[in-house]
Amino acid sequence: MPPNRTAPTQPAIVWSIAGLDTAGGAGLSADQRAADAFDAHGVHLCPIAACLTAQHSQGVEAIFPVDTTQLEAQLQALAHDLPPRAIKTGLLGSVAAIETVARWVDRLRANANAGIDPHHHLALVVDPVLRASAGGAAFTDEAIVEAYRHWLLPRATVITPNRQEAIALLGKPAPSPKASAFDAIPDIAVALQALGPRTVLVTGGDAVYTSVDTGSPTPPHTREEHADASHGLEAHFSLDWLQSPEAQGWLCAPRVATPHHHGTGCTLASAIAAALATGHVAADACVLGRMVVHHALMHARPAGAGRGPVIASTGALTGPALGGAPMPWLGIGRELPWRLMPGISSGAPARFAAFHPPADRLYGILPDGPTLAASVEAGLRCVQLRHKPLPGADTALATSLRAAAHHGATLFVNDHWRLALATPRPAPSQSEGDGLPHCHPRFQLGIHLGQEDLLALSAEDRAALRQRRHDTLLGLSSHCPWELARALGCGPSYVACGPVQATTTKDMPWLPQGEDNLRWWVAQSDVPVVAIGGLLGTDDLRRFAACGPAALCVVRALHTEPAALPAKLASLRQAARQATTRAVVAAPHPCLPLHNAG
Repeated sequence: MPPNRTAPTQPAIVWSIAGLDTAGGAGLSADQRAADAFDAHGVHLCPIAACLTAQHSQGVEAIFPVDTTQLEAQLQALAHDLPPRAIKTGLLGSVAAIETVARWVDRLRANANAGIDPHHHLALVVDPVLRASAGGAAFTDEAIVEAYRHWLLPRATVITPNRQEAIALLGKPAPSPKASAFDAIPDIAVALQALGPRTVLVTGGDAVYTSVDTGSPTPPHTREEHADASHGLEAHFSLDWLQSPEAQGWLCAPRVATPHHHGTGCTLASAIAAALATGHVAADACVLGRMVVHHALMHARPAGAGRGPVIASTGALTGPALGGAPMPWLGIGRELPWRLMPGISSGAPARFAAFHPPADRLYGILPDGPTLAASVEAGLRCVQLRHKPLPGADTALATSLRAAAHHGATLFVNDHWRLALATPRPAPSQSEGDGLPHCHPRFQLGIHLGQEDLLALSAEDRAALRQRRHDTLLGLSSHCPWELARALGCGPSYVACGPVQATTTKDMPWLPQGEDNLRWWVAQSDVPVVAIGGLLGTDDLRRFAACGPAALCVVRALHTEPAALPAKLASLRQAARQATTRAVVAAPHPCLPLHNAG
């Protein structure tokens, strides 16, 4: 018999309607590289020429918008056989082209099934190319800018202007040199979102080369002086502002030391379109797109006498250990990520106390003090008190604290973080004379916060929490790439990835992460990763331990009689010690079903 062969999955189709760069750096050339870099096996990009250019690495000499009849013919040819899940626009070159794209978006969205969000049926990513970064021939005029406002912004799922383009699209003058252009960016993004796009990503990569206040080129030796309210931070970090239905905040990544950055805007927008086409929500798509750009900058190269192109390639999302891009950090509200708050001059980014995973990799989550104490007595050395109601929380914490301190366990407190920080901790030299048992030197106390808890903190709460980072562990939940970016930006002791399997412990909208996404979390995180959700027995622990997490959370698996607990722990411990197996780390699968997204 012939071997069974699985039919290949149809790839997600992305249309890129953009300009042809004769230098091969930006436009359709960059778009193709970015789509392949995001997911070489799950995305197929169709390049559609809206504008021809005569350019080289030092500038654009002329542009030639494609005749509307020719543009229509290209779109019509693709519509029947290769209908898109996402459209990305770049250089369009004329009002007629902008109107044509808008009408095609409406036509394609009209085919969505009843009850389906049109943006989920067809995402539109608009890269408003209003000028060439290298200079030269004009790309736009006021009529084209107005056409963007009228035709494309109201239909856009994501727009990706740099700061100059954002100000131009808004139709308002640049912020006064006396005002902080940096601080004005969030308001600019909110104002642009009010014009119709679901998500606005105002990119800041150009800020190191151009002053937002004046629009004039900034010589390299004065870049830090022109970094406005960020106090020199933008000389070291690229700061984008993300304004989406799912998340808002500064999306930050280290700058790549290269003079070659031609095509970054095209690469970003195309990678975002690829992510949307494969089912990711906009905030996740922006995080993943930012990583593709960072990786492309890492591989930028000279071509000609001017700025060379960025080179997007496979491996962007494999994790830094395998040569991939680092995970960007996402701030909370209008604050920068906590890791950046002390400032570059103070040395290493701020971190909470280090989490030392238990040797057996078991992390027990218990509902009350007596149950937690019994588990510690039976040998668990990493436990979390998840005592939901406020009444009795102090008693539950005191019981848990005594047990953990005596046996040298690591204790995390969920929900009642203020109480945990306010409770006196036994010192290693303390005796039992004051009612507390002797404190083992390995004892550590930490708190665990979910994403909703983190966002609910006031500015004063956040400051109080950061002040305790030297002696307190912090664990943060994460369920999708943008939540992982926010969690890592806080400098936590660990991040939790979940739910790795379907769970009934909590009512959650998230899709199970599975083994593939857990491996991706481990590859991307520079702090330990804890797997949580649906780990019910030894078979589950064995499979997910092989993905490389520092610890695995067990909840219902610990529900047993106290006398049987040691034997139960022994079997769980043997499974959790499963060695990590090597596997290819690819782009993560979407974390929300489409009906819950956006």
